[in-house]
Amino acid sequence: MSDRTFTLDEALSLLPVLESLLRTAIAGKKIMEDVEAEMQALNHRIFLNGGTHVDIVATARRKAERAKAEQRAKDALAEIDSIGVQVKDLDIGLLDFPCEVEGRVVLLCWKMGEHTIAHWHSTEEGFAGRKPIDERIARSKRAN
Repeated sequence: MSDRTFTLDEALSLLPVLESLLRTAIAGKKIMEDVEAEMQALNHRIFLNGGTHVDIVATARRKAERAKAEQRAKDALAEIDSIGVQVKDLDIGLLDFPCEVEGRVVLLCWKMGEHTIAHWHSTEEGFAGRKPIDERIARSKRAN
C-alpha cells in the first residue's frame, strides 16, 4: 500500500478514472460470481442425477470468461492501489483517499453514485464515522 496522500482537489480530479476502474472491477466480480453460481448448479445437478450430459465446450467457455473477468478485476484493483487510493468495499464501490490535515492522516471518503467527495473520517472510524468535508479538509495542501 502506498504512503501517498491527496489534497481534496487531487482526489476530485481522479474520480472519473477511479470510477471507471471501479466499474470494471465490479463488473468482473459479477461475472465471476455468476459463473461460480452456474458451476455450483451444474455440480449439484450432476450429483443429484448421478451424472448428466455436460456441454464441455460451453462449460469451458464460461470458465474462460470467468478467468478473463477475474484478471480484469485484479488489474483494475491493482491500478487503483498503485495510484494510492484504498478500495474499502467493492460491493458498494467505496474508496478512501489518504489526506494529511494538520499533521495527521484522515481519509477522504467516496462511494459510487456520489457526485463528489463530500465526506471524510479518521483512520479509526471507518465509513460509519463519516463527517461532512469542512474548511480544514478543503484547504489542506500537499505535505509530501
